[in-house]
Amino acid sequence: MADRTVVILGAGTAGLVAARRLRRSLGAADRVVLVDRDPTFRFAPSFLWVMTGARRPERISADRRRLRRAGIEMLGAEVLAIDPGQRSVKTSEAKIGFDRLVIALGAELAPDDLPGFGRAAHNLYTLEGAIAARDALAGFAGGRLAVLVSRMPYKCPAAPYETAFLAEALLRHRGVRDRTTIDIYTPEPYPMPTAGPVLGNALADMLAARGITLHTGHTVESIDPDAAQLVMADGQVADFDLLLGIPPHRAPESLRTSGLAVETGFVAVDRSTLATAAEGVFAVGDATTIPIAGGKFLPKAGVFAEAEAQVVAANLAAELAGRPATSRFDGKGACFVELGDRRASFASGDFFADEAPKVTLRRPGPHWHLAKVAFEQYWMRRWA
Repeated sequence: MADRTVVILGAGTAGLVAARRLRRSLGAADRVVLVDRDPTFRFAPSFLWVMTGARRPERISADRRRLRRAGIEMLGAEVLAIDPGQRSVKTSEAKIGFDRLVIALGAELAPDDLPGFGRAAHNLYTLEGAIAARDALAGFAGGRLAVLVSRMPYKCPAAPYETAFLAEALLRHRGVRDRTTIDIYTPEPYPMPTAGPVLGNALADMLAARGITLHTGHTVESIDPDAAQLVMADGQVADFDLLLGIPPHRAPESLRTSGLAVETGFVAVDRSTLATAAEGVFAVGDATTIPIAGGKFLPKAGVFAEAEAQVVAANLAAELAGRPATSRFDGKGACFVELGDRRASFASGDFFADEAPKVTLRRPGPHWHLAKVAFEQYWMRRWA
């Protein structure tokens, strides 16, 4: 049998898991090629701990080039175009042919899509933004702190609420909480809406108990950095002294022009196998759009990205070895919700349930925070 080439686009959560699993499962003569323009992996779930000063950036970063020691061909390049028909990918360095393709390009941050965001907000979804937010919070003497969700969908649905909880605890310990108001502005009807109103209302109650004001159904049209104001789509304005923000997200251009994308720009897949409409081409993680009950879509979250990558890697390994591909993604997932004070909660459930996702929020406690610490250590050791 001729040697096969599996190309994986994107070395984030899904791409790393797929590459390492495939490399362990395929024959030595088969190639696993991983493409990413950034030589450094950063563990995004820990960015908020960088914001609080609980993590040093180097502790949650890893050099992707060391994957070569595991037999993975690491190509540092930007993905420019995907041609499923010709079974090739054009990159900034070379054109690569493939026998099988795994698209794990994720969602692209697009701060420029919201006028004023780049000048006014600390971008919580980049390591540099988390460091800047850390420094700003360390020098914050009180005033109006705003947490902004710019657009939907966005990665990690718990993150804006974790931001508010962690910032509140940090400012309380610094002795400036009584001089600070904390407001969250989001276009969502309630927190983490894909998980349902019961969980969302529980989180809203927890925010209210900490004196954090939640403004739902608020779409910000622009930000005025000079006046330090959020300008809403309905003309209302909201003042701030410090703005912590989640920027708009969009599908990378190479996805939008691939012929595999739906109207949103993300890739449509079979929700069980993650197969696209093109033979031998799969998509995983935030690059995908997966409908679920109630007219909603599966959240863009690392737990799903990892599980999907495991399914695709297992099925590809089986198929290329001549065995049945039997692994299936079941839509089950979980996430920690950091609350500050070294406490957290834990949400888990079945997002493929027939009528609506069935998600449970566990009672907060220090054990969930310690579990998240352990998960971070496991992930950096096993996959990064």
